[in-house]
Amino acid sequence: MKQVRPKKNLGQHFLTDLSIAKRIADTVDEPYAELPVLEVGPGMGVMTRYLVEKPRPLKVVEIDRESVAYLRENFPRLNNNIIGGDFLRMDLREVFDGQQFVLTGNYPYDISSQIFFKMLDNKDLIPCCTGMIQHEVAVRMASQPGNKQYGILSVLIQAWYNVEYLFMVEPSVFNPPPKVQSAVIRMTRNTVTDLGCDEQLFRRVVKTTFNQRRKMLRVSLRQIFDANHPAPSGFFEDPMMTLRPEQLSISEFVELTNKVAGAF
Repeated sequence: MKQVRPKKNLGQHFLTDLSIAKRIADTVDEPYAELPVLEVGPGMGVMTRYLVEKPRPLKVVEIDRESVAYLRENFPRLNNNIIGGDFLRMDLREVFDGQQFVLTGNYPYDISSQIFFKMLDNKDLIPCCTGMIQHEVAVRMASQPGNKQYGILSVLIQAWYNVEYLFMVEPSVFNPPPKVQSAVIRMTRNTVTDLGCDEQLFRRVVKTTFNQRRKMLRVSLRQIFDANHPAPSGFFEDPMMTLRPEQLSISEFVELTNKVAGAF
């Protein structure tokens, strides 16, 4: 079968360097070498060829029909384990019958954040996630407080996962070459089972404050309150309210969330 044509509307950039493909595929081996693997966006299977050789169940999900046809012809060992569909719309509990699995892939850059938000929604199913994304996004995800790259993704992901920036990948090893650098990451579930605050409000507080990251908390947090639910007297006089979101650790965001919850 002929090669699959990369489609711009799907954000396809096919990795062509087999040595790098193997390095990415091997990131799934630690620390959960026994769990099944779900690969997102395999394209023509440059990573799949190495994942399928591992002694563990493998399924792949691909939205591009042409790529699905290519995979079915070239990877007969996968049999019925090629899922033609949209990862973002899948019920992940059905993939391996409720069993935990490792998520990996060469993720489309324009939806990588959505993929990771879905991972967070299924964090009890996904103890480990690896793969390749845009370098700048990888840096943000791994950044610590006080860094200008520290933001929404940093806090929401690091609340539940330890993030490792593994290595950078140059544009020249893709067809077509992307206009940005790429990077490979690994996220492994930490020991947190309960944030100690309302998780939905935590997300709202993080997003609200970082949407005005240059403002002090006493300014950005006013958006959470309104005429029907005004902030209590003295709420914005708390010393924490003079900080900016990039100065707060995850535990301090938990503390801030509880302050907001107590103010309603």
